[in-house]
Amino acid sequence: MGTDMRIRMRTVTALAGVLGLSLVSGCAQGGAGSSANTVTYWLWDANQQPAYEACAKDFEKQNPGLTVKISQLGWDDYWTKLTASFIAGTEPDVFTDHIQKFGQFADLKVLEPLDDLGIDDADYQPGLGANWMGQDGRRYGAPKDWDTVALFYNRKLAKDAGLTAEQLNGLSWNPKDGGTFEKAIAHLTVDGKGRRGDEPGFDKNDVKVYGLATNGGGDGDGQTQWSTFTASAGWTYTDRKRWGTKYRYDSKIFQSVVKWYFGLAKKGYMVPFTDYNSQSNQANTQVAAGKAAAAFDGAWMISSYDGFKGLDIGTAVTPAGPTGKRATMMNGLADSITRNARNKAGAKKWVAYLASDECQRTVGSYGIVFPATPDGTKAAVAAYEKKGIDVGAFTEPVADKKDFATFSYPITNYAADVYALMHPAMQDIFGNGSSVSGLDRTNSQINLILDQ
Repeated sequence: MGTDMRIRMRTVTALAGVLGLSLVSGCAQGGAGSSANTVTYWLWDANQQPAYEACAKDFEKQNPGLTVKISQLGWDDYWTKLTASFIAGTEPDVFTDHIQKFGQFADLKVLEPLDDLGIDDADYQPGLGANWMGQDGRRYGAPKDWDTVALFYNRKLAKDAGLTAEQLNGLSWNPKDGGTFEKAIAHLTVDGKGRRGDEPGFDKNDVKVYGLATNGGGDGDGQTQWSTFTASAGWTYTDRKRWGTKYRYDSKIFQSVVKWYFGLAKKGYMVPFTDYNSQSNQANTQVAAGKAAAAFDGAWMISSYDGFKGLDIGTAVTPAGPTGKRATMMNGLADSITRNARNKAGAKKWVAYLASDECQRTVGSYGIVFPATPDGTKAAVAAYEKKGIDVGAFTEPVADKKDFATFSYPITNYAADVYALMHPAMQDIFGNGSSVSGLDRTNSQINLILDQ
């Protein structure tokens, strides 16, 4: 068996394991219909589709004879069908890539190197370009956009609790007593008889409005759950910034922070695990329904929170932690080309255009996401301001490196295996009250896989 065939068989086998299903032909649409004149492009956010259709229109004018075919899928369907398409050989030419998935795809060699596109990291917001370099030193993603996390809050409920915007932007926390952050969340919590979480007689078993919404257990990254706290306590996911070889979920710092964070639910201040559903009852839904006064969520949700009828939503920066800094994950998406793209030449032209200031300014003008280039970001900020939306809580951490710390998703091999182990472990801690010390064993299992 030749080398290429062995790689193909390994990739198919590994992807089938990631997908958790048998090989199914024709379960994805994307590669079908590709030709020398068509570039197929997949993305998962319907809100962004009009912006990229505008980019495609301009691109086609500049490249007569080339057509971009855009397919939009929901988040869960997107990754299921993309993985299946790699197995079935029907993958798109270009797709929107997530750093959480990058390690697995790079390891399985299903991505095309992009070194010949002339992408300069300095042309993008700090760190966005470097994250897409593989362990082989080659580039596999062109910077697309970025997001950070902030605290969305119901202004009326905050006012009723006597909390000002200045106070909410000046919160701090620690894993011992929760600091002023926990005090604020407790005071925002109201039980069925109108008693607040920090008042005598508060009934944690009969809560009408929780101070903080939940997005679940957070799996292994905790982006909109506990990551801001673990990072501002000085913890890092792995032993290296990128392509770490050891995870650190067995860290006493990590475990103490996680115990405190999920303890907010035990005290009745945070929406319990039993009230969370990843499909229908996420943090934003809880805030929209008046079930929660505040929620940590990402910049991709700005328009959603702003659109809640009858609610005036404000945003605040993340609380300062024991390190003295405020922390937020800074995630950056990229556009990747598949290794077996049918129109590789057209795909490279399209990805180069997607990463250009021209397209990123166009995307920014829609006020949906923050594009990766500084000019694209400025266009987005201006578009949000035109809509009357203050996005300072999201952009300030990127500009202020003195008071804020930004960090990325953990980038390692075997990302799907890490998820498979950490998802139930964190669910068990949050939902069943299991001891955080159980993460010692989970961490050992993860590191054993990474040692392969």
